[in-house]
This record gives sequence, structure tokens and C-alpha cells, in this order.
Amino acid sequence: MSDRIEARLQSLRQLMKQRGLAAYLIPTDDFHSSEYVGEYFKAREYMSGFTGSAGTLVVLEEQAALWTDGRYFIQAEEQLRDSSIRLMKTGRPGVPSMAEYLRDQLEEGAKIGFDGRCVTEQLIQTLAKETDRKEIVFYGEEDLVDRVWKNRPKLSAEPVWELDVKYTGLDREEKLLRVREQMEEQGADILLVTALDEIAWLLNLRGNDVQNTPVFLSYLLIERERATLCVQEQILPGAVREKLERAGVRTAPYGQVEALLNKLPEGQTIWLDGRRVNYRLLHCVPEGVRKLDRVSPIEGLKAVKTQAEMKHIRIAHVRDGAAVTQFMWWLKTHVARERITEMEAAEKLETFRAQMDGYLGPSFDPIIAYGVHGAIVHYEPVPQTNVRIQAKGLCLADTGGHYREGTTDITRTIALGEITAEEKRACTLVLRGHLNLAAARFPYGVCGQNLDILAREPLWESGLDYNHGTGHGVGYLLNVHEGPQSFRWRIQGADYVPLEEGMVISNEPGLYLPGRFGVRHENLMLCRKGEKNEYGQFMYLEPLTMAPFDLDAIDPSLMTDRERELLNAYHKKVYESLSPYLEGEVLEWLGKATAAV
Repeated sequence: MSDRIEARLQSLRQLMKQRGLAAYLIPTDDFHSSEYVGEYFKAREYMSGFTGSAGTLVVLEEQAALWTDGRYFIQAEEQLRDSSIRLMKTGRPGVPSMAEYLRDQLEEGAKIGFDGRCVTEQLIQTLAKETDRKEIVFYGEEDLVDRVWKNRPKLSAEPVWELDVKYTGLDREEKLLRVREQMEEQGADILLVTALDEIAWLLNLRGNDVQNTPVFLSYLLIERERATLCVQEQILPGAVREKLERAGVRTAPYGQVEALLNKLPEGQTIWLDGRRVNYRLLHCVPEGVRKLDRVSPIEGLKAVKTQAEMKHIRIAHVRDGAAVTQFMWWLKTHVARERITEMEAAEKLETFRAQMDGYLGPSFDPIIAYGVHGAIVHYEPVPQTNVRIQAKGLCLADTGGHYREGTTDITRTIALGEITAEEKRACTLVLRGHLNLAAARFPYGVCGQNLDILAREPLWESGLDYNHGTGHGVGYLLNVHEGPQSFRWRIQGADYVPLEEGMVISNEPGLYLPGRFGVRHENLMLCRKGEKNEYGQFMYLEPLTMAPFDLDAIDPSLMTDRERELLNAYHKKVYESLSPYLEGEVLEWLGKATAAV
């Protein structure tokens, strides 16, 4: 593999030399700044061999470097070990940012190339600011990787289907009206929507152009009286096209978006989200058109689930919990007498989910991480790493599913026979933080950053921590990760967003000891309104995920009385919710697994 990577890098460098490029940027993104991308867009993976979902490769004339975050440090170290690519661990002391690296490595007047459709204007502005003294030139006109990548997968064009209003609670006309109301408030004549999940949510449509994410490649231009959906038109069934037209949404070819932007009349104002819109599109907007760079109005609307969505999400999580519970029972009772690998365990869980009504498929690639693999935050078993699960130690299972009733994301750390006192203590510390955050009561206006310490405090007290956020938003049959809500202690200005009723958010503290084991306990929660008094409106977090935490991995003596009460109350609700779906040995096991401690 390393020889192939080096050959690809050399081919790219030859193309760079022909164009006078001193550096070439290869991000993870597609044309829409999506977190996960389709096979066509995995240029960074093709050029580096690193398969994580986040990272940027920078290729210079004689060296190359790849930046990624704490979720992928261990994975990237392994996958880049035999290559010439230097790993840059983002945020670590002494590690330069990509902008600092380019500033230090490039000569004055150097030219940086990139595919302008896969890089945001925001990133280029950051690089320009850091390197301004060197008068760097930016060239975003060519996808050079496309010239290197032989037999590149074709652009996905999967059929689109409609999600019934009984699930969404709002039809597309009502959603468009709400968006236009915000456009009016901001003085915008046109809204450019490039985020795939926002387009799918707004139009009540779903697709399959990104693995494990039911979206479709498209752009949407919304004007005061009409809208234009730029899409590969063969993916739209006739009935869907007719309904869009009745809602005032016409269609145009996917690649025509640049031409439409070029033709915008002077004096108009276009609203776009600078975090998402790509460099090429932004530079298609004529100079006489005013650009309004704001967070998309759809992001906040989408994050607050309707009453119909909340109702169905609860149903999805009970079904999903029944599948996960069957899996936990199966793994714990079969591992000692059968040969089970990580990939086989993932397949077994998929069979349990597939038996549930409304199930459509996984919401992300399953993380079944046994033993030392559990310390790799986003480990994914592949044939080269697939190990047999033994009847001892811990197995971290982070998985999720898409149902017509909603999207799930759950992590359970499962004890498989004998575990050490250190492993049990780690599981208990992480669970204490999870329970404390889940029990939070707070006045309206509080943000996820305010609450993050509740999950980390038991670990911080012991001088421990984890290198990822504590929680992320989750879409309704959409992206398993969505904003703007999150739990994390690092505050980032515009991302400081109050928790609203109807927001779904994960609660997933962890602890990872490289070369030994990893622990994570994750539930999804629904933000709800509680009592209102003289101090204002109070909020609380309703648990959505319904599956037991493995008591075999917990030491109740390390927990406070309150924490034990919280665990018992949660397990009581789990048993009441799941028992109608289970029977026989699994139901009997669930009774023991949710017994009071």
C-alpha cells in the first residue's frame, strides 16, 4: 500500500510542477462540506491511505503532511506509518496549524492549488490571513487528484424518495414559508443552500448518495416566490417532481448551479453560509450582488424537532434498544463457546436491527472494538484488523440505525467474562459522568458548553479526560451528527447556542488508554421544557436510548447514592420499555441486567 501511495503522490507532484504549484490541498469534503462523503469524493483517502472521516492532506514538492483531530490520532499513526506523510495532531502542543505550516514552508509569492468545489472560502481566508506577508496565490480551478485517480468511482445518482408528513410534522410549503420569513428579516433576496441534510429536511425528501446518510447530491436556490433545485434530474421520480413544482420548486441540472449564480442581477442580496459554501460557488457570485454571510436559517429549524418527530423518535429508540439488548445478550452468552470476530459481531447486530419494523440501515459504519481497539476512538473493524473477541476484557460497541421513525446512535461497553479492577473502575467513572449529565436541570439559555463539566468531573477528579466532545446533535432520518447544539468545554463563538426544546443530543463521555482498552457510554437525549417559576423556564433531558448499561462492568461502591438511584431509575424505564419486545432467555437476562444496584 505504501508504494502505491508514494507513486500517487509523485504523479500529483508532476502535475503540480507543470502548473507552478508549490502546494496542493486535499480535504475530506465533497462539494457540500459534508461530514461523510460518497466514494467519488474520497480523494484524501486515495492519496494518503488514511480512512478516517476527518482530515486534510497537504502535498508539497518534497514532503506531505496530514492534519486530523483527536478521534483519529491512533488510527492515523497506524495507517500513515509506512508512508512519507507526516501526521499533524491538531491541537497538540508544538503541532503547527495547516496555515502556520504553509506560512513556514512556502516562499514568497508561492501558489497553492486545490479543487475549489471541495474547499470552503472560510478555509482559504484563514490561510490567506496567516500567510499575507508572503503574498500567496490561491488556485482553485482544477481537481488534480482526478487526473491521478484511475478508475475513480462515478458520482452517485441514487433515487430520491419522499418522507411522509406524518413523520415530519410539517410539509415542505410550511418549511419554505418559515425560511422565507427569516430571509425577509435579514433582507435577503436569495438563499443559497448547499448542505445536503438541510435540503433533504426542507423538501421532506431522502436519498442514498452518501453511505449511511439518506441525502442526495443537490443545491437549492430559494427566492421570494420560487426556488430552484439543482439536482441530477434522473434521480427524481415523476410524482416527486410534480409535488415540488406545486410547492414552487423547479428543477435544473446539478452542474448548472454555477451558471445560475453567475446570472444573479446586480443590487440583489444573497444569503449564504460561509462555513459550508465552497470556494468556487462563492466566486461565481457577481461583484454587484451583496453577500450576506450568516448561519443558514435551516440549521436551527431542523435541529428543533416537531411534535410528530419527537413522537416517532421515541418509537425508533425503543425498537433499536430491543435490537441492541438482544445483541448484548448474544455476545455475552456466546463468546465463550463460539468463534466471534469484530466484523461478525457487527453483522450479527445488523441482523437484529433488520428484524425491527421501520428499519432502513445503519446510521454510520459500526464500531465494534475489542480490547486494545477500544482505545481507538473511531475504530472500524476491517479485514486487516479484524480480531477474535475473547471471553474476557471489554468490547466497545458504538453503532446506530436509521428508521422511518428517526435516527439512533448508541454506545455500550460490554464486559466479556473476567475484567480487571482498572477496567471496572474506568467503566464506572465514565458512567458516573454520563448519569450526572443526563440528570441536569437548567434554566433556558444554558448551552452545551455550560454543562460539559458534569460529564467530565468524575474523570477530572482522577486526573483523567477524553479528547473529544461529550455530545452532538442528531438529525431525524438524516445526519447522525448535526448542529448547532453540542456538549463540549471549548467555546467557539458563534457555536454558543442555547439548548432548545426538541433538540436531540448525545451524551457520550469516554476514557481511552492506548494499547490497553477504551470505554464509552452513550445515550441520545431529548431536550424538554420543565417547570417554569420566578427564576424562569427550566429545562431537562429526556433519555431516548433504551438499553441496559452492563452491570458486570460497573462497581457500584464507587458511585454515590444519587448516582445509583439515577442508574436504577433509568434501568427501570429500560425494562418497562423493552420487555414487550423481548421474550425467553433475552427477557430473563434483561431482568437481571436492569436489577437495582
